[in-house]
Amino acid sequence: MKTTLTQLSLLLFALALSTLSLQGQEKFSLSGYISDGETGETLIGATVYVPSLQQGVTSNEYGFYSLTLPAATYEVEYSYVGFETILETIELTKNTTLSLELGGSAQQLEEVVVTSEAANRNVSDLQMSTNSMNMETLKKLPALLGEVEVLRSIQLLPGVSTVGEGATGFNVRGGSIDQNLVLLDEAPVYNSAHLFGFFSVFNPDAVKDVELFKGGIPARYGGRLSSILDVRMKEGNSKKLAVNGGVGFIFSRLAVEAPIVKDKASFIVAARRSYIDVLAKPFLNDDLGETTLNFYDLTLKTNYKLNENNQFFLSGYFGRDNFGFGDAAGFDWGNQTTSLRWNHIFSNKLFANTTLYYSNYEYSIDFGDTAENAFDWTAKIVNTSIKPRFTYYITPKNILRFGGQAINYRFEPANAFISSDGETQDISLDERFALEGGLYIENEQTLGERWQLNYGVRWSYFSLMGKGNAYTFGDALNPNDGRPLIGIESFGKGERIQDFNNFEPRAAIKYQLSPDNSIKASYNRTSQYIHLLSNTVASTPVDIWLPSTNNVQPQMADQFAIGYFQNFKDNTYETSVEFYYKNMDHQVDYIDGADLVLNEFVEGQILEGDGRAYGMEVQVQKNKGKFTGWVSYTLGRSERLVEGINNDEWYPNRFDQTHNLSLTTFYELSKRLSVSAVFVYNTGTPATFPTSRYTVAGYTIPHITDGSRNNVRIPSYHRLDLSATLEGKRNEERRWQSSWVFSVYNVYNRRNPFSIYFQQSSDRIPVGQPATTEAVRFSVVGNFIPSIAYNFKF
Repeated sequence: MKTTLTQLSLLLFALALSTLSLQGQEKFSLSGYISDGETGETLIGATVYVPSLQQGVTSNEYGFYSLTLPAATYEVEYSYVGFETILETIELTKNTTLSLELGGSAQQLEEVVVTSEAANRNVSDLQMSTNSMNMETLKKLPALLGEVEVLRSIQLLPGVSTVGEGATGFNVRGGSIDQNLVLLDEAPVYNSAHLFGFFSVFNPDAVKDVELFKGGIPARYGGRLSSILDVRMKEGNSKKLAVNGGVGFIFSRLAVEAPIVKDKASFIVAARRSYIDVLAKPFLNDDLGETTLNFYDLTLKTNYKLNENNQFFLSGYFGRDNFGFGDAAGFDWGNQTTSLRWNHIFSNKLFANTTLYYSNYEYSIDFGDTAENAFDWTAKIVNTSIKPRFTYYITPKNILRFGGQAINYRFEPANAFISSDGETQDISLDERFALEGGLYIENEQTLGERWQLNYGVRWSYFSLMGKGNAYTFGDALNPNDGRPLIGIESFGKGERIQDFNNFEPRAAIKYQLSPDNSIKASYNRTSQYIHLLSNTVASTPVDIWLPSTNNVQPQMADQFAIGYFQNFKDNTYETSVEFYYKNMDHQVDYIDGADLVLNEFVEGQILEGDGRAYGMEVQVQKNKGKFTGWVSYTLGRSERLVEGINNDEWYPNRFDQTHNLSLTTFYELSKRLSVSAVFVYNTGTPATFPTSRYTVAGYTIPHITDGSRNNVRIPSYHRLDLSATLEGKRNEERRWQSSWVFSVYNVYNRRNPFSIYFQQSSDRIPVGQPATTEAVRFSVVGNFIPSIAYNFKF
């Protein structure tokens, strides 16, 4: 298999390089950046189009574009949804650099065509299984406690789900939450949630663009099986001072952006802080008077344009959640990321971005009334990386991308101490170290008027390094009993304990049936070398990250997808239907009753098996008019087959949901008043219920007679949210703009079950009578939640 993949990789590489020799008449390049004329922010996905040739390109994720054309004079259109389209006459007799700002006044332009029509990208773009979220749209959605929410918003898209309210992370096409790579300005975020999943770590005032890849993942991305969530921050207003903020029931936020040197350097600083514990304190009794429940985050970024060919960006995120009951007990967690990026233009055809980043996710638990009797545990995962990326614009119909990445990991599973009667015992676990690397090449080509394809390959490498131990486990008579330890081998600093490498081919193809419809298909193989260990109902902020070892293999996935895309009435309506099938190897599961915390030999309690996920996704979206919105529906299954579990038969994942429906609507009642509504329905998730019980000394012991796993489903989840936004009166002489947001979460008071558990009745058991047990439905949100928020900007 590896030989075949190697041959395929060489073929793809040869095909890509062969295009470099396609030279005809004398050609020159037109290139530059496209940005927002009001703020100076570069525009991602802006269109540069030459009508006479019917050729064009879109600006990349850094706002850069490049077109190579035969020498001549051209009319060139520069456009972006919601902005004025600029028509420029270009005499292309040499390599030309032209950077433009969209949205300028008519007097500044040769000719202006004002357009509000939605782009036809749903049909014309090569990429499938991808969703981009516009921040203006997100701000109109009904919000829990008035806060715009990135992660909750993407759960309204087909193929994206969660196991319930209060669950950290999200699931994509039947994958677990650790199979999603969440990037903030290209640095990984290991826990993307605040307040147990109710809010995300992304401050909406600092977010520029959100893009989710569910399938057809390009070769330039790697490291996770299921999805890539790429969140990019604003650079900061390079024209003038701008302030955004909001005040809500439980927290407030403020963002300030301004030029340092106009059109050359700028910054943005955005902060949030919750205060629900401060507001609740007067109503708590003495025992809970010192309760802490809050989160805060700080997002900042600056950039400096050295010259036309070089620009630098420095961004950072610092956030933390705190939850505790005075000195008695508590836990906290938080992310820290720092990214340094350098954009460099080598020539009109060759663009490069080099990123250095640092990411640290740290979490801790402590309890004990005094220092003499206490428990303290801290864990973290730290990584640093360098990631160079190159884009070579061969022709308007041919773009070559190549690059690589190197990542250094440090895993600290437990720095733990326990104190009893003044004596302290160190029960920490050893650190682990690893290196991960990757190289990729991908080529995007347009063949004729109808065919477009992207093909490439990624080679990934992972090495578990010393200083540390490698554990050897024997075979168990019953795999579900765990494997016995038979040996420990020590490795010195820098010694390689275990190596892995994989080739990951990627391909996507589009056939344009007409200007209004197309068929797309894709395939991608992905590898994942780090794993999140969790055997709870839903993952928690204090779950453990584990690297691949000599006992735990890298997870692998092969995904196939095909879809039909159709737009109607001049792109007023967008529709799509996609079918996917994902086959997964080395999926992580656990023996019954596995002990995952503070367990040096946890690898012996991990079971590996196969996984499969398949389904259909449907989306219908209305883009124009006073009434807009979308409907998303997913019909899917996600299953696993693990030796020793469920009698060696396929069983549904904990996050398997057969039906997932969401309806999102917006209606503009007037220029100042708009309303929105969201309805969500999900099939209940699987759970394992006992099939029999024993009674010993009056106590009931549940038992599963047939050895089944996830043998029932909890009741379905459904919820309705409503929101109304009232804009303040506009005055052209005043820069101050404001709005009031009124929202109700869970309008009809649904008590959606997060889990169902069983307990024995506390009533006294009469002699000779069996113990009484009951099923208890646990709901995180059991009531409707109204909220009011005030937002402003100037």
